[in-house]
Amino acid sequence: MIDLYTWTTPNGRKVSIMLEELGVPYNVKPIDITKDEQFQPSFLMISPNNRIPALFDHETGQTLMESGAILLYLAEKHGRFIGEGAQRWRAIEWLMWQMGGLGPMAGQAHHFLKFNPGKAPYAEERYGAETRRLYGVLDRRLSGRDFIADDYSIADIAAWPWISRFEWQGIDLGEFPSVRDWYRRIAERPAVARGYAVPKDAGPIPMP
Repeated sequence: MIDLYTWTTPNGRKVSIMLEELGVPYNVKPIDITKDEQFQPSFLMISPNNRIPALFDHETGQTLMESGAILLYLAEKHGRFIGEGAQRWRAIEWLMWQMGGLGPMAGQAHHFLKFNPGKAPYAEERYGAETRRLYGVLDRRLSGRDFIADDYSIADIAAWPWISRFEWQGIDLGEFPSVRDWYRRIAERPAVARGYAVPKDAGPIPMP
């Protein structure tokens, strides 16, 4: 059994979607970051950086923080959604792209464009433009492909929840047709719908 400490954020949804795709049992431990529950000493023991998601695997005794590390752990443990050989490295490459680029830049776009508009025009321009650039990178990668690393993988599972907040980022998915079609394709997966609603139903998946 796995304990998943999470909230309704893109990083949290990565792991709940992965667990639903794998079909493995897990307990949901909601950590309400709007109430600063991530700073509780009991959570610090699981996640030293006070961030969700975090995981405790009762079978192995492994604790993990950082969504990318958790996806790699689950993929390796269950032998799914990571591929082999060159395809495995392609999936890892694009997972790192999401962790180092799409996630941090889109997160800053949320902060300045969604929650604090008009307070920092330079930041709005910088993070909005960089997020748009990254959408272009992903759109070119997906041209002629169904999934980022050809087969459905942790690369898709990592990137999709961030794209699901395209409205927060001021993005019109119609400008990125390959991303739009990929987004819809993944949104139709039953496991994605279930994982999106963890740890609570926050409304329907936004659709372009």
